[in-house]
Amino acid sequence: MSETRARLLRRFAVTSVAYNLAVIVWGAFVRATGSGAGCGDHWPMCNGEVLPRPRSLEMLIEFTHRLTSGVSLVAVLALCFMSFRWTAPGHPVRRGAALSGLLMVSEALLGAGLVLFRLVAGNTSMTRAWFGAAHLVNTFALVAALTLTAWWSFGHRRLAWRQHPRLAATFAITMFATLAVAVTGSIAALGDTLFPARSFAEGYAQDFSAGAHLLLRLRIWHPVVALATTCALVTCAFAGYVTTRRNSTRTLGFALVAVVLTQVGLGVANVFLLAPVWLQLLHLLVADLLWVTLVLLAASALEAEEPAAAE
Repeated sequence: MSETRARLLRRFAVTSVAYNLAVIVWGAFVRATGSGAGCGDHWPMCNGEVLPRPRSLEMLIEFTHRLTSGVSLVAVLALCFMSFRWTAPGHPVRRGAALSGLLMVSEALLGAGLVLFRLVAGNTSMTRAWFGAAHLVNTFALVAALTLTAWWSFGHRRLAWRQHPRLAATFAITMFATLAVAVTGSIAALGDTLFPARSFAEGYAQDFSAGAHLLLRLRIWHPVVALATTCALVTCAFAGYVTTRRNSTRTLGFALVAVVLTQVGLGVANVFLLAPVWLQLLHLLVADLLWVTLVLLAASALEAEEPAAAE
């Protein structure tokens, strides 16, 4: 692959990650503003039209999300094409791009399901909560695949889990815990949106009221899981550095700790400020950045060792 193509692939892969993070945040804005039904129960068309004339703010917000998601799909498909056309067989970029493509398709189908089954706007069913959680897990998996594709486009080697089995297990457990935080966070955010509290005391009472909706009574698990996972994330950062001592691993470890502390602060602010929309979006963005940093740290710490030079 020529240097020009290699540079273009790197830039496009990194841009794809950044763009998808923006699409994710806008999707959360759709949920937080109750605009999920802005296009009715039609998909992929909006109220039965390919290019509708916006009749409400909710419709404009939802249709914009669909347009940006469509661009994301095209971008990932283009990334797949570039990866398979410009790299040699067996290159890890190909695996990352292929997985990104598959996850992007499932992402679109899950998003369509939310609309077609009317699990949007004022729907308060637990079906919506669990369907949304599955959508979020798929989103995080997509971001991880895109992040690894970008990492490998810079010439990094494949992951070698067997070289550091204990470290690999540590990262696997921490990633699972981080996904649990994301899922409980999505349930908490949905509860905040559907059942807004007028004061901190009222929100606290909702969490422990036997008559409150299950979404509210589940909300208390988010800070509990987040606190435990914070310890696991800091342990991962330390373990990665001690095991490999690569400069990239050390830098990413420090970055992970910084992002974790920032996220904890935003979580506390969310509780006391009653989760305003702008803070929910910022909290989600930092959660995505935390996930990207964790994936990069794992990729650096578990990167295959360079073959020994011949004597």
